[in-house]
Amino acid sequence: MIMVSERQDEEYMREALEEALTGETEGEVPVGAVVVINGKVIARDHNRREQLQDPTAHAEVLVLRKAANALGTWRLLDATVYVTKEPCPMCAGALVNARVKRLVYGCPDQKAGAADSVFNIVSDLRLNHRIEVTSGVLSTEASEILTRFFEKRRRSKGSSEEVLTDRDS
Repeated sequence: MIMVSERQDEEYMREALEEALTGETEGEVPVGAVVVINGKVIARDHNRREQLQDPTAHAEVLVLRKAANALGTWRLLDATVYVTKEPCPMCAGALVNARVKRLVYGCPDQKAGAADSVFNIVSDLRLNHRIEVTSGVLSTEASEILTRFFEKRRRSKGSSEEVLTDRDS
C-alpha cells in the first residue's frame, strides 16, 4: 500500500482539475489526468477525442502513453494516476494493463464507472493485476466542472454543433 497524505492527493488532483479545465476551453469533455511516480508528475493530459478524432483519446489513455514513453516502459508499477472522473471500462482496462499501482479519482460515473460505480475492473480478482483505489478526492469540484460543461452544451442545443451527452465523457 502506498502511503500518501490526503493533502498530497488533493494537490495532484488539483493538477488533474487544471487539465480538465484546459480541455473544456478546447471544447473537450472536461476530464483531466496526471501520472505521479515518487512524488513527481511524469505525465499530464486531458480528453482530446474531438481534437484528435480518436475514440480512445481519453485523459487516462493519453497520460499512460506519455508516462510509458517518458519512462521507456509500459509497466507503470510505481505509478499513481489521478483522474477527475471515475474511469470508464476502456480506461480501467488500460490502467490494469499498464500495471498502475494506485488510482485516485474525483467524482463517480454512475453510468459507466469501472472502478467502483458500475463495474470494478481495477479490482477484479479474475484479472492478473489489481489497483489500489482512492475515490472522492475533490469530488465536488470535479463534478461541478462536468455539470457546468453539460449544462452549457444543453443550452446551446439549437446550434449546428452536435450536443454531447454525459455518456460521451
